[in-house]
Amino acid sequence: MKIALAQINPIIGDFTHNTEKIIAAAEKAIDLSCDLIVFSELIISGYPPRDLLEKKDFVDANLIHLQKLVTAIKGIGVICGVVAKNPNEKGNPLYNSAVLFDNGKILHQAHKRLLPTYDVFDERRYFEPGKECSPFPYKDCQIGLTICEDIWNDKDFLLNLRYPSDPVEKMVKEGANLLINISASPFHVGKRKFKWDMFGSMANKYKIPLLNVNQIGGNDSVLFDGISIAFDAQGSMAARARDFKEDIVVFDTQTQKGNLHPVSETDTESILNALIMGTRDYVRKCGFSKAVIGLSGGIDSALTAYIAVKALGKENVILIFMPSQYTLKENFEDTKNLAKNLRIKLITVPIEEVFETFLQGLSPLFKDVATEVTGQNIQARTRGTILMAISNKLGCLLLSTGNKSELAVGYCTLYGDMNGGLSVISDVPKTMVYRIARFINRDKEVIPERIIQKPPSAELKPDQLDQDDLPPYEILDDILKAYIEDNKAPEEIIEMGFEPSIVMDIIKRVDQNEYKRYQSPPGLKVTTKSFGYGRRYPIAQRYRST
Repeated sequence: MKIALAQINPIIGDFTHNTEKIIAAAEKAIDLSCDLIVFSELIISGYPPRDLLEKKDFVDANLIHLQKLVTAIKGIGVICGVVAKNPNEKGNPLYNSAVLFDNGKILHQAHKRLLPTYDVFDERRYFEPGKECSPFPYKDCQIGLTICEDIWNDKDFLLNLRYPSDPVEKMVKEGANLLINISASPFHVGKRKFKWDMFGSMANKYKIPLLNVNQIGGNDSVLFDGISIAFDAQGSMAARARDFKEDIVVFDTQTQKGNLHPVSETDTESILNALIMGTRDYVRKCGFSKAVIGLSGGIDSALTAYIAVKALGKENVILIFMPSQYTLKENFEDTKNLAKNLRIKLITVPIEEVFETFLQGLSPLFKDVATEVTGQNIQARTRGTILMAISNKLGCLLLSTGNKSELAVGYCTLYGDMNGGLSVISDVPKTMVYRIARFINRDKEVIPERIIQKPPSAELKPDQLDQDDLPPYEILDDILKAYIEDNKAPEEIIEMGFEPSIVMDIIKRVDQNEYKRYQSPPGLKVTTKSFGYGRRYPIAQRYRST
């Protein structure tokens, strides 16, 4: 049997768009002489639909479009994800389901058994776990059909099991000779190799092929890299789709061979491609076509500008430079050269006069605050106001440019540089920002080299440097990863070799600035733990790590 693995980019709730893409992919698979085509988890509605699942008409529309697919697609079997209703009075009202249909009939339906509730997942909020777990016959195969998390509970590969049962093991014992997993498995750096090792290990353990079809695209903060994949019965990779792009690859169950398409070669390249895809999808799925960015002469805004150009096209990006009396001459030159390299006209809007007007208007309340924190924040909010005005007038989305390191410790200004509709690099540590910039410049200089080389500065007072208030970013980022992503206690971080006073100061800053992060724009998730709805800490609380 020839099986097409089809990864497409759905828009949540755009049932017509999604079903048209499914039909088009099925027609292509028929042209490739395939017997079966497999799509990803909840592909009809898009994943994750979140509280849209509480709307009856949303669920009904998803089922209506399933029936449209069953009627429209002939000449090939189809496996796809759909929201199904739970007919029982007890339990949650819905199932996260997969169906197989062929020639106008639904032949099999499976409900997701293992429902994740960690990080960005909250599936027990909506779905009832499936109970039945048996393979079913199709063509010359006994198919063991699972949905995403169902396959993530292998006792021989995972050290800590979240669930008491393993659907894969049960179906293999009942005679499954082909494993198919449909998923919407979010991207984070480092996950790809782990998945490949796990899938290959399972296929080799059970001595049967394993196919995984994954969603691609960005839906709000959550990014999906695709890389739909097939492993043969010896656990070797036999087919692989591209990353961060729609794609179809074919796997033959008789020869156990298929197409191997190229993917990003390094973590740095993966993160960059994820950010480009995520920015494009967020802007366009939210109904915008253009974006505006405030350039500072620093590396964060330069990287954000590059990502926006790659995502939207240079004709859809507006670059604004807002110098003050503290802006260095080099930054005038660097922003001009960056805009030239990106082939975009640079618009300069000086803020010195507006800033002085603010200070004069506030002089009855306080004096001599130009370079104090209050004055620095006024500068940032002046720039934020200008950028939001441009966004309002021209109907373009403002992209904020802060990185994860700054956002973690509160080195950012509410209603100033935090303004925006999307925080593109808010899950990218500063050290990774530099690595990505160097990767971009690997063949020719796009981001001016001086932007990469010069010490970072907010430029809100004379001779200001980030390192006046923060430890070197190499140290800061290691501490932040240990505390935020690895959830290590202070004493564990200190035992890693860091100065105790620095560790405690950084942790205090992280804890105290939760209120800022709650008010920041959504960001694109690329690490194991990003700020946003996958990290849920209270603001009003008094617990402090000791």
